[in-house]
Amino acid sequence: QVQLVESGGGLVQAGESLTLSCAASGRIFSINAISWYRQAPGKQRELVADISNGGMTKYADSVKGRFTISRDNAKNTVYLQMNSLKPEDTAIYYCYWRFAGLGAYWGQGTQVTVSS
Repeated sequence: QVQLVESGGGLVQAGESLTLSCAASGRIFSINAISWYRQAPGKQRELVADISNGGMTKYADSVKGRFTISRDNAKNTVYLQMNSLKPEDTAIYYCYWRFAGLGAYWGQGTQVTVSS
């Protein structure tokens, strides 16, 4: 079994920054790709950023140049550095891990609210 714990959400003003973290624990042998998704009220969950086990990254067009995904394999932790935040970034952010042999897991979600 795998446990994921997210942290770092909060309320900020437009233009400010936040860093989200998602730490995995349990019987982890091999991690495949890790992603951050977000879901705003009344909208579908959407992919924000993804990082492969080789460190290749991809981003939604709406966050390119502002958000950075990174991972610390030694700590089994993924980060999402969010700069120049906009009100439209307001959402619940979820990490999503794919593990070899264990399937995929979602974090519990962390609220990010950006005021104008």
